[in-house]
Amino acid sequence: MLTLDQSRLDHIKTWMQAYVDEEKFSGCSTLILQGGSERFFHTTGFGDRAVKRPFERDTIARIYSMTKPVTTVALMALVERGLVHLDAPVSRFIPEFAQCHALIDGATDMSQTTPCAPPTLHQLLTHTSGLSYPFNPGVLAGAMAQQDLLFKADQGALEDMCKRLATLPLAFKPGSRWEYSVGIDVIGRVIEVITGQSFEDALNALVLGPLGMTQTRFSVVQGGQGRFAALYTPLTGDPLDLNAPQGNSRDPLRCVDTNEGSPFLNASMHSGGGGLTGTIDDYARFTEMLRCGGALGDARILSPATVAFMMRNHLAGDIASMGPQSFAEQPMEGMGFGLGGAVVLDPARARCAGSVGDFSWGGMASTFFWIDPVHALSVVFFTQLTPSSSYPARPELKALVHGALL
Repeated sequence: MLTLDQSRLDHIKTWMQAYVDEEKFSGCSTLILQGGSERFFHTTGFGDRAVKRPFERDTIARIYSMTKPVTTVALMALVERGLVHLDAPVSRFIPEFAQCHALIDGATDMSQTTPCAPPTLHQLLTHTSGLSYPFNPGVLAGAMAQQDLLFKADQGALEDMCKRLATLPLAFKPGSRWEYSVGIDVIGRVIEVITGQSFEDALNALVLGPLGMTQTRFSVVQGGQGRFAALYTPLTGDPLDLNAPQGNSRDPLRCVDTNEGSPFLNASMHSGGGGLTGTIDDYARFTEMLRCGGALGDARILSPATVAFMMRNHLAGDIASMGPQSFAEQPMEGMGFGLGGAVVLDPARARCAGSVGDFSWGGMASTFFWIDPVHALSVVFFTQLTPSSSYPARPELKALVHGALL
């Protein structure tokens, strides 16, 4: 195992400051642990530019899709207890999915379908279920966009949204392709059915509470509103529209949500695919639990064998070989997908510094984490800029960290 050189880690500070000075990020923070010890932390810029509130260590951010691994761990805790197995069809828990249809290849409208089996829980976790996201290309994504099926914080009950989703056909027969989707949101509803609890209560009991993640919830924690960061976009239109035009140079950071009136202050939807808010230290507790094989201190969440199973590639090849037609938070070549996160198969093919076996994922507001089992690293990066495809911050940060390993 190589160790991190402090003088080289200081390059990260310069890199972060450049993003803020060039008005690409309002503010950002980076936390790096190696072997369980903190080796680097730095924060710069503003959590809210309008009031000049600094982006600090206890700033609360929207982690969006970094919620997915947390939801996945909760389900795997139930798997370990024998309450469910991964090949179970989702229709066992959500009967509305019983009569599934998939769009035929080359379909141009929603009527061109063929009957198919309901997706399994494993397919929901690995984005091979046939579900999609409204911001993806394709017929199903277009219909989801028209009906605003995005599991947003102010969109009501999880049960109701899943029932609405089940009325639409799948984009393809489950297991035949990879497409980034709301599948792990549906897993949140499955957890509700299995436990008889609200998803938030189940998540607190299974993961957040035992790990001491007291700042991480679907609604900003009580007393945390003043620490909740504003959300920005460089786009002139919908901040989740990946094809929207960039803003002009006079307004490179357009604010689209603040700590006044944000739906995250009192979320009605508990989105297992993108709904959590929290602090960088809270999320580092989660990544360290995974790096340490399912335990943090006295809290045992999963067995080491289960965590190793999660972090294996569950696809037949890399993501690119599965014919994706979707946005993703990571490269697709040289990258496999485990349960709830991506797995590096070949750093050279992914064209990004890393180790074989790195496990990672990011969020739409440009947050990111990865766990490097070779060098015992946990790295968490927070900022609040949507969409995450705006700048190549993630491969740049990975290169900076690998450049500090000596």
